[in-house]
Amino acid sequence: MSGPEGRAETPGAGRPEEFHLHDVDGRAGNGHDLVPRGGGGGVRAVPADASAELEWDRAVELIHAAEEVCLACHVAPDGDALGSMLALAQALRALGKRPTASFGEPFTVPAILRFLPGQELLVEPARVPAAPELMISLDAAGRARLGELAGPADRAGALIVVDHHASNTGFGGVRLVDPDAAATAVLVEELIRRLGVPLDRDMAQGLYAGLASDTGSFKYPCTTPEVHDLAGRLLTAGVRPDAVSRELWDRAPFGYLQVLAGALARARLERDAAGGRGLVWTTIARADRDARDVHYDQLEGVIDQLRRTDEAEVAVVCKENDRGEWYVSTRSKGAVDVGRACVDLGGGGHRTAAAFTMGGEPACIIDRLRAALRVPGDPDD
Repeated sequence: MSGPEGRAETPGAGRPEEFHLHDVDGRAGNGHDLVPRGGGGGVRAVPADASAELEWDRAVELIHAAEEVCLACHVAPDGDALGSMLALAQALRALGKRPTASFGEPFTVPAILRFLPGQELLVEPARVPAAPELMISLDAAGRARLGELAGPADRAGALIVVDHHASNTGFGGVRLVDPDAAATAVLVEELIRRLGVPLDRDMAQGLYAGLASDTGSFKYPCTTPEVHDLAGRLLTAGVRPDAVSRELWDRAPFGYLQVLAGALARARLERDAAGGRGLVWTTIARADRDARDVHYDQLEGVIDQLRRTDEAEVAVVCKENDRGEWYVSTRSKGAVDVGRACVDLGGGGHRTAAAFTMGGEPACIIDRLRAALRVPGDPDD
């Protein structure tokens, strides 16, 4: 659920509606199709019931008919958004199409994602055609998540939406949207297969980055046997999981450790919040990271440390962005639906990982989130 700043936030990668979903939904894993895949063995990771409803044939028809295809993912892309988009762009190039890929300002690839292949296909959003023949939106739950590329999406001859967020708003003319998919990468891999393009190592690396990001390195509830089967196919195509994991989770400048130490020192535990299940939260102001020369897109891993707290079901990190707004990342261990709460506050995501952006003081923001986390019947309701 796929947060906000380059790592798997999935819930979650902020602005009103700036939620990133490397964020994961615990609902995935029911009714998956165990029909063998043609040509490659194994099983498909797309649930059978969802696959029957998605508009695969129409999407494939539109792509084959187009000469130029514009791809867009959500602003401040995370591993699933950027990895999926670059993988599909390379597949389209292999088909003989002219793909361009972009995302809204700030047009900067997060440092931890600069290892992804295919970035030569990225163009600045100003260079995206105003009314493209065919546009494909990836990992964006709503048109607002496309930033300034929402305009070209509205004017496109056809718009295909590929997404896995439970909070998807229903935009787009042709929809490949499945909230039960562990990542948008799962849907993109299926689309590439249906287009008849064999996976090469570079495509597989982008898809693996998306899959690993949104499953929390294969530890979130959306990690199913089919997800592992897909990961195995990507490894067979040449992905080195150790190299991808190092880039996504095992690198940080020394200043990050100091910012992390400060964030953990400020952490507060509220045992009675979230229906008595516990809430732990902290803040990272812009001044905190500026003092250590740490960029905003390097903060995603903080919440992974906070969520380890035994006494808290919900973990929250409030991060001040460069515009002075607070991007609020949330995680749940499964008993509390943080996605619903974040939607109520103008953001979105999944049940176990979601985010929203809000102005004001962090204490007041936490007050509003605490209230949104209440459900009828809770002790604090």
